[in-house]
Amino acid sequence: MYAVIRVGTSQERVTEGQVVRVDLRPEEIGTDVEFQPVLLVDGDQVVAGPALKGATVTGKIIGGELGPKIRALTYKAKAIQRRRWGHRQHYSTVEITKISAKA
Repeated sequence: MYAVIRVGTSQERVTEGQVVRVDLRPEEIGTDVEFQPVLLVDGDQVVAGPALKGATVTGKIIGGELGPKIRALTYKAKAIQRRRWGHRQHYSTVEITKISAKA
C-alpha cells in the first residue's frame, strides 16, 4: 500500500517505513504528525477524491537537515554595483509510521 500526500506546496509518494525529507515543520523531534493523502493505492484498488474522507498518513519527525547551498551574484555593468547572496533551505526528516484508509 502506498499513498500520495500533500506536503506544503508539493506532493510526495510514501509507503510505511519510508523516510522522507519534507519542508520544515514547527513540531519538535520525536512528535507525531499527520498528513492528508491525495491518493491511496492498495493493490489494484485506487481511492481518490471524496472517498478519502477519514484517511490519514501518520509520521514521526526524526530529525532535520539542510539542503544544498545556493550562491548567486547580481552585477550591473558600469555602475560598480555587485551583490553576492546565498541560501540554504531547512528540511524536516519524517519517517512514515502508518497509512490508514479509514479513521
